[in-house]
This record gives sequence, C-alpha cells and structure tokens, in this order.
Amino acid sequence: MATLDESIGAPSGLGSDLQAGVEAISSSQTVVFTKYVKVVLPLDGYVFWVKADAVGPTALYNAALMNRAAYNKSAAVTPAATCLAEGSLHYATDTRQDEANTIAVNRVVFTSEQEIQDLNQVGPNVLFIGVIDGIKFAFSTRAAFYRQADLWHYVGFAVYSDMETQVVDDPRSLNTRDVVVSNSLPLWLALNGYAPTVAGFGNPGITLYPSFLLPTNLAPPYAAVHIPPENTRALAGAPLIHRDSSHSQLCADVVKVTMFGMRNFNALDFLDCVLQRSLDFEEFGIMNMPVVRDEKRTQSELNAIAQKKSIQFEVSYQQSRMNDIARQLILSSIPSFQPNGFAA
Repeated sequence: MATLDESIGAPSGLGSDLQAGVEAISSSQTVVFTKYVKVVLPLDGYVFWVKADAVGPTALYNAALMNRAAYNKSAAVTPAATCLAEGSLHYATDTRQDEANTIAVNRVVFTSEQEIQDLNQVGPNVLFIGVIDGIKFAFSTRAAFYRQADLWHYVGFAVYSDMETQVVDDPRSLNTRDVVVSNSLPLWLALNGYAPTVAGFGNPGITLYPSFLLPTNLAPPYAAVHIPPENTRALAGAPLIHRDSSHSQLCADVVKVTMFGMRNFNALDFLDCVLQRSLDFEEFGIMNMPVVRDEKRTQSELNAIAQKKSIQFEVSYQQSRMNDIARQLILSSIPSFQPNGFAA
C-alpha cells in the first residue's frame, strides 16, 4: 500500500499515461543546463552572460581581468552549477532574412515530467543555458500547464547567431575596457554617480538604465535612456585622427529619458542636474530647450495611470574612443597605499 506522501506526489491516471508517452518518444532524454551570470559593462550598460565558473567569488566586478582576486583574498573558482532535466526536447527551425543578416531561428520546446526548480528560482542576474546538437538555448516561457497532466512545458528560442557574442564561455574573449556603443549613452549613465558642485543643485538619485536593458520587473523610481539610432548624426564634416590614432568627431543625439515613480519636483531636479553636469564637465552641450512631459501608462485592472514622465534632449558631444578607455581604467584600478600615506 502506498504511503500518504507517495499518494500525494503520484501522478494522476492521465498524467501517468502522458509521462509514459514522453519517456517513450524521448528515450529518457536528459538535458544539461549550465549556469551563467550577468555581467554589465558600467560605461554603456551592455549585458553579457558569462559562464559561472569564469567569475570567481572574489573577482573584481568589471575589472580588466575577470578572475583577478582582491587584495589578501583567495582567487579560488568553483565549477559552474549545472541542472539535469529529464524529458522530451524538440525544436523547429525557421530561416529569417532581413537587411543585415540571414539567421536560422530555432524554437525549442522541452516537456518535463517534473517541475524544474532551478529554472524557476533563478534571479534576474542568473540564467541557465542548455546545449543540444550544438545549439545553445534558454527558456523565456512556461506554457500550456495543466495540473491534471503532470507535465511542464518550457518554451524558448535558441541563441541567435548574431547574439552569440553576448554569451561568454571564455572570459579572455570579453573586453571590459572599451565601450560597445558609439553614441552619447555613457555620458548619461555617468549621471548615476554625479554630485553637482553648485549649492542648491542636487541629484535626485534616480538610477538610469539603457533602453531595452532594464532589469526584470524593476520597481520605481528609475529611468530609461533611449537614443534612436536614426537620430545620431555628425556635426563635423570629417573625423579628427589624433597622433595616438584615436578617432574623434563632433556628433549630435536626440535622447529621450523616460522616468517612472517621480513627482514633478523630482523630475525638475533631474533636469537641473543634467544641465549642471553639462556646465561642470563640458562633456556635452544642450542644443534644445528640454521640458518635463507627462506620459500615459495605463493598466485597466487598476483603472489608474502610472507616474510616468519624459524629457527629450538634443545634445552635442565628441564621439571619441580614448577618453572612454581612460575612464574605464580609472574605474577598474585599485590604488595601493604606502606606509607614509601617499598613494602609489
């Protein structure tokens, strides 16, 4: 006779039949998922997923070398966590052709006989990626779940060929010194740590994120910086090539900052903060007359609108390379101190 615990955990009659079918069609297939952690470049917010064992617990965040240990700390690295899942996996391939590339899009469906807890409990900075037939894939959806069936369906797309650069197995291939973007985004992200030098001007403390790269289910207040690609243009007829081979050109961007969870005075403080940053460091110039606008973001279940505002800027700046590298070196360096108190 089955125990109470066994009876509770046992599949239903329908579930038993379906699970037997899954085992038969898959030949008891096992898929290995490997843990990856998110690494965000601090200057431009670009996201990379790095294999967990490539980043030690004492690694310096976004340092020049991924596994460099902090002073007087161990550089031990633990193997990447893996998750074994039994079930049936199949994928369908569709070829897509657009202006810039032609890629094979693989839609992956994994049917599991039990809920995969590791896939459910990961946070926004952790991702489990599986590999089959040389195809890397992750899941974005758990779909078509019926309790009576006792089957779990995980659905996602394999990593696109043009997104392979964002999944890093070998940290030596990840360059954390240079920015990826070619627009003014690094200047805007630098506002996160900016303190105005003039009395009466303060930073409202709102965190800015690149558009399309915001953390999942982020709670306000926060802001997204969006620079439409078609609105980046040159103001100088030709770039200036310096003796050190650095490239610099006067350019302009249209930048839309969308803010959530802010009252009017917070938004005005942010606008003043941007204007003061332009005066303090002369990194960019303001070419328009920016103003705070109220936006509409609704949810019918609440019959309410969100605290959403936006400001549109037109800015001019130097699209240079060497300055960004120098700033990154400053962020990733560790000063060492001598007994006499002077920094080396």
